[in-house]
Amino acid sequence: QKHCQEKLRGQLASVHSTARNLELMELARTYTNCAVWIGAVTSRKGGQWESRWEDSSPWNFANWAPTHPRHLFTTCTTLSTKDGLWRSRFCLQLRPFICQY
Repeated sequence: QKHCQEKLRGQLASVHSTARNLELMELARTYTNCAVWIGAVTSRKGGQWESRWEDSSPWNFANWAPTHPRHLFTTCTTLSTKDGLWRSRFCLQLRPFICQY
């Protein structure tokens, strides 16, 4: 997220529909076969686990893989280029990412 904001003047992508999820999966697939970072973060807030978008847009769509998001510690989210599903990941992993503007 920091790289998107400071170097590219954008935000990690937020996803609000099935069509957008598919569009981003196909875009990412043209560059990599690795899962890419999107802007969803899952963390504990007030004793409850919640997912939110880094760009503060409404949380109105999700495409989690089974058993995700993980509720062990704060996690960031990847979008799979293979199946379009989202998975919780340790936030400091180096991965490709999608910025939006």
